[in-house]
Amino acid sequence: MANSMPSLGFMVTQDLLMNLVALGILVVTDVVNICIQLGTGAIYVFPQEHALVIVLTLLMFVILTFSAITVPATKRFLELKYKKSYELALKQCPLYQTERRGGFCELKEDLMKFWMMAHTCSPQFVMARSVTCTTSGFLCFLSAVTLSEAILRSYFIQPSSLGFCGGDSDYKWSTTLVLLSQAAAVAIGTVAPASRWFTAVNLQCSSGESKSLRDELRVESYWVESLSEKKEHPLNFWMLHGRRSRKLAHDVNRCILDLCIAIQYGMVFSSKFLRFIAVYCVSRILLCCHFTFRTHPDSSSGSNPSARQFVLHLEGEEELMDYMARSNRDATNHLIQKGRKKQPQNLIDLLEATDPISKGFEGILEFDSDEVASLAASASGEPPNCWALPLVTLTSIAASLPNINPCLLKKLVKAVNEALVYVKKFEDVLDIEGELANSRKAAEVVWLGVDLYHKWLKVDLQKLSKKQRARPQEVFKELEDKAKKEFSESWEKNMLLKPSRWPIKILAANSMYRISQTLSKKYESRNIGTEDTLFREVERMVSDIVAGCFCNTARVVGMQCLVTAVEVREASVREAAMHLGRTEKILEIVDRRCIPALSHHKVAKIDGWREFYKTNKCIPSSTTHPSTQCTTRQLILTIEK
Repeated sequence: MANSMPSLGFMVTQDLLMNLVALGILVVTDVVNICIQLGTGAIYVFPQEHALVIVLTLLMFVILTFSAITVPATKRFLELKYKKSYELALKQCPLYQTERRGGFCELKEDLMKFWMMAHTCSPQFVMARSVTCTTSGFLCFLSAVTLSEAILRSYFIQPSSLGFCGGDSDYKWSTTLVLLSQAAAVAIGTVAPASRWFTAVNLQCSSGESKSLRDELRVESYWVESLSEKKEHPLNFWMLHGRRSRKLAHDVNRCILDLCIAIQYGMVFSSKFLRFIAVYCVSRILLCCHFTFRTHPDSSSGSNPSARQFVLHLEGEEELMDYMARSNRDATNHLIQKGRKKQPQNLIDLLEATDPISKGFEGILEFDSDEVASLAASASGEPPNCWALPLVTLTSIAASLPNINPCLLKKLVKAVNEALVYVKKFEDVLDIEGELANSRKAAEVVWLGVDLYHKWLKVDLQKLSKKQRARPQEVFKELEDKAKKEFSESWEKNMLLKPSRWPIKILAANSMYRISQTLSKKYESRNIGTEDTLFREVERMVSDIVAGCFCNTARVVGMQCLVTAVEVREASVREAAMHLGRTEKILEIVDRRCIPALSHHKVAKIDGWREFYKTNKCIPSSTTHPSTQCTTRQLILTIEK
């Protein structure tokens, strides 16, 4: 019961009622069973310990039941506070600011604020830090101590065994095994509840604030808010017709609720008094021993006022604000550090290797030339590009090139494999309208064949690359013909569809045809010399596309933090923090490039980059002075005028 108590926070009212009824049936059955066995003499050893455990079990169930009553009120109160803090956070969120900001550190600070909001108002954490939940941890610890005392007494009575009573048993040696396994289960199950109790006592002891006994034992209004509302709410008397019977039912209802309110007051008061006694005793012991565990927050770990205002707390939890602010900052740092340990190393190596030869993001424009004639009718136009499909198509072409070092190709495939994981996450967040859904599916289908079977649709890329005396022009020609054939086979049935709704094979074939034609023209114009140079050119284009996609990191992280659903709020911010840690090195590499001044709407789409470069008739150069560059986080803050 003590371990499951924090989970009450996530349950709705109907689920709470059903689970409490089921648990009540189990508790009553167990208690009655033990009482019968005590009364009939079936249990004739350690009767005091059994009686104490029965009392602790009933107390635990009462605490759990009345704590569940407060869940709707605390949820409602914290949701109101969350909305206010949420509106404040929106003003400080990178997505909604017009001024330019710094980079990683500022984004990390924003993450800390959202994590504090999400974690401190999490229903599970709210229930876990409540005084009744910590008291249940003490009762759980007390029952474990009772079991330990019984085992020790049994051992000293019969030092040769751990039996609870004399005589022979049909189970023989297995009784000792059962005892040890159950004792181990009790010990493990006691760890979490007991730690909550000791943490609460430690926080009270280490707190520098001194409160009067009256303030310490004051019962806050939210404990009885739900019961008070029910008391004032009139009953539905559709079954009762007489005035006297309705009045009697109403009076009985009020009496029952008054009794419940009194029990709630008494339970909370007793829990606080028990905690006060424990804190008093522990603090006196520490003083007598001339030893203190009091923590003095330094400037590096202390909470600042701007972060403290995002800590959501209930009435009476003001003294926990500094502690929660410090611990949540540490938690954010831990999540980011955890993400750093899982950085995509192959992708980082690719970006590092191509960084000296890349002049910015020109590969985003160069992979598809407007000089290539469209396979579709002129009225249809071209489908919008997603980030993933050009990556997959370029890698497919690289795998088909002759005379390429297999190790280099293997590294490229691994790097693209890692890149597609992040590209998919970005597009899941950024493609809100689902306009690129078919293109993204086409990329997934094509990449499955390339990665696992070395095939682009039905074309064997390995076989194509190992043809004797094959030249890049011949490879491009064969890929173009295959793509044109795949396109023509399905075009007549789908020519009336909107380009973004074309079937997967048509989109994949169209992408292969256009990119193969573009690379073929570049090769024929002698801008590219050998096969190795062509392969490095493909690598550079892949790197530029990946780098452009990663310019959306801050926006994606920000949108993950702006989730309002309480069920996924905390998990979403946690994933955003880990994502930031995993991409930190990549962002450092991308920040070294010259980034054009695009609005975050255009940065989100690869066609937005291409449109910008076509309109401005210029491509960023590596000779651009560093002072004219802006970081990826600054880029997404530029608001289109």
